[in-house]
Amino acid sequence: MTFDEMRYSRIGFTAAAAEKLKHKMPLALKKAQELDFIPYTVKDNQWQPGPFDGMCWWTNGFWPAEMWAMYRMTGDEAYQTEAQRAEDMLDDAFRDYDHLHHDVGFMWLISSGANYRMTTCDLSRKRTMLAANILAGRFNPAGFIRAWNTDRTGWAIIDCMMNLPILYWASEHTGDPRFRKIAMIHADTAMRQFIRPDGSSDHIVIFDPETGDKLDAPAGQGYAPGSSWSRGQAWALYGFALSYVHTGKQEYLDTACRVARYFISHVQEDWIPRCDFCQPADDPLKDACAGAVASSGLLELARITGEETFFDAGCRILEALDAHCADWSEDYPAILTRCTASYHGNDHHIAMTYADFFFMEAVLKLQGDDFLFW
Repeated sequence: MTFDEMRYSRIGFTAAAAEKLKHKMPLALKKAQELDFIPYTVKDNQWQPGPFDGMCWWTNGFWPAEMWAMYRMTGDEAYQTEAQRAEDMLDDAFRDYDHLHHDVGFMWLISSGANYRMTTCDLSRKRTMLAANILAGRFNPAGFIRAWNTDRTGWAIIDCMMNLPILYWASEHTGDPRFRKIAMIHADTAMRQFIRPDGSSDHIVIFDPETGDKLDAPAGQGYAPGSSWSRGQAWALYGFALSYVHTGKQEYLDTACRVARYFISHVQEDWIPRCDFCQPADDPLKDACAGAVASSGLLELARITGEETFFDAGCRILEALDAHCADWSEDYPAILTRCTASYHGNDHHIAMTYADFFFMEAVLKLQGDDFLFW
């Protein structure tokens, strides 16, 4: 069955979800237009910025990405204008270089990169290339891309699989293979050192920065060392699928499918992921964001493979998020509300702009939009 044939089976849900987004997002836009920061979460029905790092906060590319998603869905130029305004604001992050990190892919590929691909704006191209060069500069020839700064010279995290597409884009755009080679070396290391035999993934791996030897795998944002932080599984699922899209390397697709089957087997009870699939059985903590990321990733896998199991699971997760985690009221600017930043942190069951982006992206895929932000 083709992806188009599969998505027609959910045409009623898709139309309803799109209408809800079209009704909801003008409010979200209005509440953001006069802000001097980029929205991250919500408090007292008002947008709030990221908790630290200012304009370098790693999710700041998702708000302009939401605006581009809504522009593609509606053609309303107000969304394009806001996407451009937020992209301009992100220039302050380039000037605050010391606080930048490996998440420059999240920040610029889906904001300025999307802008360039849709409008051919040359300034957006330059911004995206600058971000790609920053990420390439974090590559350790021992085999990995360094995630964070200060004394964490050997730290890498599974999230980086979603940053690699900015490197693939840079090679595709310039014809220079260096960027693609860096991305593939990191992806190969992640396959060996992050992904376990059962398809689950570590969040953090600490490498010896001189030799590349694996030294430790702490819990990170999950429940415990060796557990299964659900958003990390979603990053792996989608990230390896994207590496396959950009390289055609079969091992990446095989890995994405293995992680996807693990994810599906652990979310089937109600289709809303627990924060960590290994947390105590009586712990009700959920992460709707992990569900949104996985849903869009599963739909991408279904588009690649034609496998109905992936399509059905992606839709079931999206439907569960819509029914049980979404706030479609007119005074609350975000959509998904049961998002959890980390198991042991304080931000439990909050809104996150990047969860909303992946929800929108999944709806666009079900509408038949073949534009890939990544």
